[in-house]
Formats: sequence, C-alpha cells, structure tokens
Amino acid sequence: MSQKSTPFSFPNLGLGVGLRHAHFRYLLEHWPEVGWFEVISENFMDDQGWSRHVLDRVAERYPVVMHGVSLSIGSTDELDFEYLASLQALAAAIQPKWISDHLCWTGVLGQNSHDLLPMPLTEESLAHVCHRVDIVQDFLERPIILENPSTYLAFRQSTIPEWEFLNALTETTGCGILLDVNNVYVSSRNHGFDPVEYVNNIRADRVVQMHLAGHTDNGDHCIDTHDQPVADPVWNLFALARRLTGGVSTLLEWDSRIPPFPEVLDELCKAERAIERPWRVEEQVFSRTPQSEDVVVSNPVDFMLGTGS
Repeated sequence: MSQKSTPFSFPNLGLGVGLRHAHFRYLLEHWPEVGWFEVISENFMDDQGWSRHVLDRVAERYPVVMHGVSLSIGSTDELDFEYLASLQALAAAIQPKWISDHLCWTGVLGQNSHDLLPMPLTEESLAHVCHRVDIVQDFLERPIILENPSTYLAFRQSTIPEWEFLNALTETTGCGILLDVNNVYVSSRNHGFDPVEYVNNIRADRVVQMHLAGHTDNGDHCIDTHDQPVADPVWNLFALARRLTGGVSTLLEWDSRIPPFPEVLDELCKAERAIERPWRVEEQVFSRTPQSEDVVVSNPVDFMLGTGS
C-alpha cells in the first residue's frame, strides 16, 4: 500500500495490525501483505530475546509504529525518565514512524495499576498534561500521539468534553491524536454521550492514526476487550471518521482470544469496504446507555471503596 502525507505531515501507512506473539512464526514464514505493524512498546523495551529478534526482522520489511501503555501522562507522579530513555532507545533501533500512548494515568506514588485510568477533564488537568507533553516531546525530540481511552467512570469535576480536551491539547503542544473509534463507541455507551458528536468535533486535521477493535456488549455497559470482530456501529463511526480525516493510518487491535493471522487479516480487510462505502447519517443507528449519576465519581478509588461523593 502506498504512503502519502496527511495534512499533519505524517505518512498514511494504510491498513495495519498489531504485532502479537501468537503470530510470530506465521509472519516469519509467510511475510504477509499488510501495510504496517504496531507494537506495544513495553513488550520490546530492554528485550534482546526472541521477541526483539522478530521485531527487528519485521522492522526491516514493514513500517512500524510504537504504542505505549505506561507513559502515564496524566499522573501527578514525576515523569519516569528511565522509562523515557528506554522508549527512546527502542525508537532509535527500529525507527518507528511515530510513538503513541494514551490520555490517561496508570498509577500514583510509584505504583503501576497496569490499567488506563480516566482523566478529570478540567482546565487544571489540561494545563498539567500540556506541560508534561511538552517535556516528553522535548526529551524524545519528536511529537507524540495520544489516544482517547475507553472509560467506565467519570469525574464529577470534569467540565470539558473529551474531544475538546484533546483538541486543546494538540493545539497547545503540537502532539497528534490517535482516534480509537471503538473506544469512542464504548465510552459513549457507558456515559450516554453521542459518539457521532464526538467524531464530528475532534480536530480531524490532527488525527494521525485510528484504531479499530472488538468490544463486549453487556447490555447496560460495554467493555473494551479486543477479543472479537469489530461491531457494526464501530464500522459506521469509522466510515464517518475516515471521511472527515481524508484517510489516515488505521490499525486493527486483537489482543485476546487471538485467531490465526489470516483471520485477523480478513477482519482488517473489512475496512476497505467501509472506506469505499459513503457515510450517510440516516443509515446510522447508535444505541446509547445513559448512566445514573451515582457512577459519576470524584475519585475512582473512593468509588471502589464505596465512599464516592
């Protein structure tokens, strides 16, 4: 697939998939036709074993993007410069097209929850995150790309819609946006907002990449499980986002109950049909699950302890 520049001066790599251990042997034997691979940065940092060998071989043949889960850009802890140095070293070795992570925090007081925890979306936290993004970008000597996470709880203090928060963040710092349309849909079901409004209002010219994935629909809420095919409403959102962005690098995530690589590739190829199909608003039906006020909490830890206010 040919590469072309987006308005934000990042290449459009076409359609790609995550590099997962379950597919290593297949990839080394078949070198399938796919546009690019995304790697979970932490799985390869400071690793000189089999996984790193496979990544090095893949990076020789395909464009690669690094996607992290431990930057913790929203935490009040000091930034971890040992982590950033390892991230920088991996980037120097494999030359990724860009480095991404999530708009979230993953821990506090030096403890990593290994989860992508939701941000309070306020002017104060926006200034805090902008400052930290500037430091990270100066250290890495490149812009970083930040993804909207799936969320299941929200802060009472939040005053800014997530899309406006991301827009302000990219305008202030020059970072890019990784628009995960599955996460938009999952969060919209959990919080009761309109996912079309979200996609329509994100800064399309600052979207560098999109994510597609499957989720688990439990009726009154959705969970971002990455363990099944992409749901029809997510394909609909992708068609809209594709039209608004003019086309950016798009990746299919499949991280649990991973099928053989040809099946993952078949699911990815559905994106071609979504791209070719014109998006018409009258075709879109998005069911939303408004949540009661008692799940909007000021502190996720208080909520889990039953003391949320």
